[in-house]
Amino acid sequence: MVGDIGTQLRLLQQSFDAFDEAVATRLGINRTDLRCLDVLLGGGPLPAGGISEALKLSPAATTTVIDRLERAGYVTRTRDAGNRRRVLVTATEAARAVEAAIFRPVGQAGARALDRYDEGQLAVILDFLRTAREVQESQTARLARAEEARGVTRGQP
Repeated sequence: MVGDIGTQLRLLQQSFDAFDEAVATRLGINRTDLRCLDVLLGGGPLPAGGISEALKLSPAATTTVIDRLERAGYVTRTRDAGNRRRVLVTATEAARAVEAAIFRPVGQAGARALDRYDEGQLAVILDFLRTAREVQESQTARLARAEEARGVTRGQP
């Protein structure tokens, strides 16, 4: 049973990857740009530094992503009224339209699929998802620590 769960998790991850690739292709952006758009749709407006932190990108790479999304019409930059030196990045109406047309139906379909479970089963599913995320985050941190300790460069096991 545990092996089957692991297999289904891998297949689920692959389905998420395939969906993200299809969305990025449809929007004419790359996957990193799509991740940025997701961050902004979920919690914008944000300063560029907040985007860098969320995406684990350098400031220069983040600026490049924001530039591309701005050219595509999915984000705007505005000065922060409380701190004129800071620029906030906001998802545009075009990005909100993408959210409504592409992402909202996924959430609705998922909610309908969960209707077959009772409250107790949903609690177990929620606990499993939280546990799975915690495992992934701890393993990501483990790899980062090992890389730091060994001075390993990218691409090496």
